[in-house]
Amino acid sequence: MASDVKFITSAFKRDQWAPADRPEIAFVGRSNVGKSSCLNTLTGRNGMARVSKTPGRTQAINFFDVRHGGHDLRFADLPGYGFAKVPKSVKKTWDKMIGDYLAQRESLVLVVVLVDMRRDPTDLDNNMLDWLSDHERPGLLVLTKVDRISKSKQLHRRTLICKGLDVPREASVLFSSPEKTGKGELWERILEAVREFGD
Repeated sequence: MASDVKFITSAFKRDQWAPADRPEIAFVGRSNVGKSSCLNTLTGRNGMARVSKTPGRTQAINFFDVRHGGHDLRFADLPGYGFAKVPKSVKKTWDKMIGDYLAQRESLVLVVVLVDMRRDPTDLDNNMLDWLSDHERPGLLVLTKVDRISKSKQLHRRTLICKGLDVPREASVLFSSPEKTGKGELWERILEAVREFGD
């Protein structure tokens, strides 16, 4: 089922953020983790988020209004982190932009942290999840690109990554954009956070 999606704005600083008038879900992860593909798969809109073969291309927070299952919500596509070729000045700007957003956004109900299932988690992934926990921001670990790992190895990789990030295995979601694995489960987790926001 495709969602109704509308691009709202790209923001480089707080006064450019979309209005905090609906529950918001942020998507964050290392560059080239498959974030844009995940957003496109979730909404059923292939052109919603730009899929680039050049990591580090997204430099702003992109806001999208989404209507799904009778719920009005907003997706925030955050810049990817951890790409070595980005100039230090740009990285510093990104870090501040992401930090300010995660700390100050009133309507943020869930932060989806994407990690490539084929790769071992980095300190940046650990730091992101630790920061969310320390600041009592609800986070959800989504392991991407599971279609590129044989089913016989998926359980082992999931266990290994979750243990390394100190996340209960049942608190993670396996996701594949090409096969749409995990799409329904991820939407369930998102809508659960949206409903809790409304209570």
